[in-house]
Amino acid sequence: MKLTKIKDLLNSTKPIDDVSVKGWVRTFRNNQFLALNDGSVIHNIQCVVDFENTPAETLRRITTGAAVSVKGDLTKSKGSGQKYEIQVKQLEILGDSDPEEYPIQPKKHSLEFLRENAHLRVRTNVFGAVMRVRSVLSFAVHHYFQDRGFV
Repeated sequence: MKLTKIKDLLNSTKPIDDVSVKGWVRTFRNNQFLALNDGSVIHNIQCVVDFENTPAETLRRITTGAAVSVKGDLTKSKGSGQKYEIQVKQLEILGDSDPEEYPIQPKKHSLEFLRENAHLRVRTNVFGAVMRVRSVLSFAVHHYFQDRGFV
């Protein structure tokens, strides 16, 4: 089983057996559909949880912002909106997220709200996109100067 980035799974050209991915829960609906994001790309991957064979205690712990590890098979999605989804075989909660302390929801938050709640910024799409652009630009600048012998 290979640990994979969500970016790589979403760009896959074919289904893959035995994938493993870790990330944060963006949404969890119907005790079955889990939107997972690891920060490698702005999009989430849908993970389909077998709620009938998953302990109720585990399902209750899946809240927005919780850190989870998912193992399963990448399959063609039966629903619309995404090309692939993960059929979950194993789900592990790595870190709980208390909705009172982590009040972020799957909606747009104002920059004022994020300014007042600085600890929430890094998991929003806006700041995630900014950090990815910043990373690429920083790498390009360092690469440029290293290639030209600057120290």
